[in-house]
Amino acid sequence: MTRNTWFELLRTGVAIAVALLIGFVVTWLVSESPGEAFGYFLKGPFTSIRRLGAFLEAAVPLTFTGLAVSLVFSAGQFNMGAEGHFFIGAVAATAAGIFFDLPPVIHTLVCLAAGMAAGAIGGFIPGILKARWNASELVASLMLNYVFLKLGMYLITYHLRDPSAGALVSLPLKETSWLPQFTRTTKLHAGILVMFLAVFLCYYFLYRTTKGYEARMTGHNISFARYSGIPVLSVMLLVQVLGGAVAGLGGAVEMLGIYRRFQWQASPGYGFDGVIIAILARNNPLLVPVAAVFLAYLRVGADVMALYADVSAEMVSIIQAVIILLVTAEAFLAGYRHRLTLKEVKQRASAS
Repeated sequence: MTRNTWFELLRTGVAIAVALLIGFVVTWLVSESPGEAFGYFLKGPFTSIRRLGAFLEAAVPLTFTGLAVSLVFSAGQFNMGAEGHFFIGAVAATAAGIFFDLPPVIHTLVCLAAGMAAGAIGGFIPGILKARWNASELVASLMLNYVFLKLGMYLITYHLRDPSAGALVSLPLKETSWLPQFTRTTKLHAGILVMFLAVFLCYYFLYRTTKGYEARMTGHNISFARYSGIPVLSVMLLVQVLGGAVAGLGGAVEMLGIYRRFQWQASPGYGFDGVIIAILARNNPLLVPVAAVFLAYLRVGADVMALYADVSAEMVSIIQAVIILLVTAEAFLAGYRHRLTLKEVKQRASAS
């Protein structure tokens, strides 16, 4: 482990500890029994099999969007379209699950591929706008989130809707398209295996392939990458498409594993959570699942605390905000980092 990697892990750990401390202070100020309330927050996710499964279930879509954002952030691209890609990927998987009549495993794979294709198309649009006309990928991807939301709701309302249901939901997906759930106690499903495969492939792409190296070099210093002969524009387009495909795959997995019919009336918010995950994981695909599990743990703990104590679940937003502020602040622990650097330089000088 390099000194820089060790320091970044330390800084993230200290940021989490400080955020939890601030969360306890807020709980102490607003609760009549702060110790009991914060105990529910910390221990709540482990008090039953159902709650343990709940935060593991929640970590699956967070991991997919975290991977999607990590890919584009690694190349220095600020694409915020994972929310729309996740949503339209779920819609595409729903359509494939309703209209196709295929054998079980093949049907599932077709639905997952449909979600990936829809997400990849969503990532291609801001990517080509950036590559051809230097349009801001941030603005384009943010605006496209609303386009994909409205497009998806149009398809659900007028082409996929279940007329016998009393609410705006799609027709049920054929059972052959489902991702099997492991137990009846929880909704943890086989999509977690797809998630781990996606983590491995994203890591392999970024750190074991030429294109992944070019993407990281573009993210570190685009001018150096350009002068080194790296096709910067094509690299930008590639990571945008791959990021969209991963987010779309996440939407498909969520639909096939948890819902089995489209039920969302609005964007679920997983795409924007993916930004938090990517920041916590420092764009490292291997750390994305860890960050996703941590964020899911915080949210389930906050829900348990709100259920049994007199503290709102929104307290987790305070903790998230403090963590992100400290992790992204370059001045946080900068003095300690400077002392580490001086110590290393002195050790090398004395050794030589």
